[in-house]
Amino acid sequence: MSFALLFEQLLNGLQFGVTLFLMAAGLTLVFGIMNFINLAHGSLFMVGAYLALAAANWTGSYLLGVVLGLAGTLVVGMVVEVVALRTLYDRDHLDQVLATFGLILFFNELVAMIWGRAALFASVPPFLSGHIELFTGSSYPLYRAVIIGVGLVVAVILWYVVTRTRLGMLIRAGATNRTMVAALGVNIRLLYTVVFGFGAALAGLAGLLSGPIYNVQPGMGELILIQVFVVIVIGGIGSIRGALVGAIIVGVVDTLGRAFLKPLLGTLISPPAAESAGPALASMLIYLLMAVVLSFRPQGLFPAKG
Repeated sequence: MSFALLFEQLLNGLQFGVTLFLMAAGLTLVFGIMNFINLAHGSLFMVGAYLALAAANWTGSYLLGVVLGLAGTLVVGMVVEVVALRTLYDRDHLDQVLATFGLILFFNELVAMIWGRAALFASVPPFLSGHIELFTGSSYPLYRAVIIGVGLVVAVILWYVVTRTRLGMLIRAGATNRTMVAALGVNIRLLYTVVFGFGAALAGLAGLLSGPIYNVQPGMGELILIQVFVVIVIGGIGSIRGALVGAIIVGVVDTLGRAFLKPLLGTLISPPAAESAGPALASMLIYLLMAVVLSFRPQGLFPAKG
């Protein structure tokens, strides 16, 4: 195993990690502030990918597609919160799970009715289709490097908004004592709608960035949602910092496991056994990691303070 290959896979893990972070950050905001379990968060990931692809094809511009896809996912998220979820905040988590599972089915069928059930291909825009030279002497896709940069920039902006702005102060206060915040004259319903829309936009951003790498198809959000929940549990429920650290750890562990575990097993056991056991063990790594973390830190690595 060469150092260049290892470094390239580390970058792939970081790219996957920041994609998970964009999903986990939105889900963490919604759960940490509203105490609301939203299984349909993956559907917003899917909606962002489809809207961005449709807008890019319609306008002929990738950047306009990104802007319109983000705006569309923000609006969809706010409409869903107002129409379907607002009455569920005071219900128990089982009701929330059942309702948002119904939204998953609704969005999957709606997308299939509009765009069909076949997977769509989103191409990388020409100005992002090149490669950058690494210090190891190998090259790395420019588009994946841009995803890493966008994810880290969003993490910094999100940290600033939550810790340094009035909106962030209201978000943190609402997470601690929503009744007192409402008594001070803050429109809690509007705050919840804004936060949910913001979380939906983050999921949509992850979806539209992932479109050119993965297939855009109905149900694509459910595939990543399970990993996002693993990220939140490892990082600490309700913690943005935990979501970032947990996402990077999960992304790197999952990527390195899928790339190197099978050949590593091949040096210890017979090649046919490694061929069958390697992929299965690689897919289990992040869940084993979650079990190890929870055995030492039951609240996650960086639990929210409250």
